[in-house]
Parts: sequence; structure tokens; C-alpha cells
Amino acid sequence: MDIFLITLSITLLLSGIIGCIVPILPGPSLSFIGLLLFHFTRWGGLSVNILIWLGVVTAIITVIDYVLPIWTTKKFGGTKRGVLGAALGLIVGLFFAPLGIIIGPFLGAFIGEMTANNNSDQAFRSAIGSFVGLLFGTVAKLTVSFVMVYYFVKTLFG
Repeated sequence: MDIFLITLSITLLLSGIIGCIVPILPGPSLSFIGLLLFHFTRWGGLSVNILIWLGVVTAIITVIDYVLPIWTTKKFGGTKRGVLGAALGLIVGLFFAPLGIIIGPFLGAFIGEMTANNNSDQAFRSAIGSFVGLLFGTVAKLTVSFVMVYYFVKTLFG
């Protein structure tokens, strides 16, 4: 049974890393489930505190990943229409994953800004803000997932 759980853990940890880049998969959540399953094997000696902290960080990163593109759109000078466009673009982009999740908020922010003031420079700046938020979210998810892989490897071989 331990071999099965370790194999499943490795699969989930790797799927989690892929999920950080391919938005249709919940990256850090898959990595956390993999680490949690590993904990219940005879080799899994992770402390409960580490598991709790990684679970909390996973939940926070998951929420931030959806909010960050909208927030950065606003920080890059987006109006309410630009922010709304980024949010709607993200929702529509979910149906055209994985590329739609990358392009959706960008186009949504751009179109929203163009309908608000017809200034293409400002619209493009807001769209860039949406893209920057997406990049930061991806880096944050990858960091958390690689930390979980680190704990897996450290516990298994350390």
C-alpha cells in the first residue's frame, strides 16, 4: 500500500507543478494532496505543523491567483470597466483553457478600458497589469509547489 501511495504522491506532486503552468489544473492543491498522501506512508515523517502551514499557504495562493490579475489591472491604472473586463475575461477564458485563461484577462481589461475612454495606451497599460498579475500568480504557485516537492524529497531521502 505504501508503494501505491508514494506513486500516487509523486504523480500528484508532478501534476501540481504542471498545473501551475496549465491553468485548468489546480496546481498547489494537487501538490498538497500528494504531500498529504505521502505523510500517511511509513516514510512520511512530515510534522503536522508543516502540513498545516502548507495547507494554509495553498489556500491563500489559490485565492490570490484568481484575485491578483484583477488587482494588478487596477494598480496599473485600470478603471472599473478595465477591472470588470479582466474579471469577465478570466471567467470566459476558463472555457478556452489553457490559453484562454492567459489571454482572457488581458483582452478583457483592454476591451473594458477601450469602452471606458477609448485611450489605447491606457487600455494597453491596464491589460499589461492583468498579465503581470497572472505571471506573479504563476510564480507564487510554482514556488509553493516546489517547496512541497522539496519536503517530499527531503523526507523520503533525507
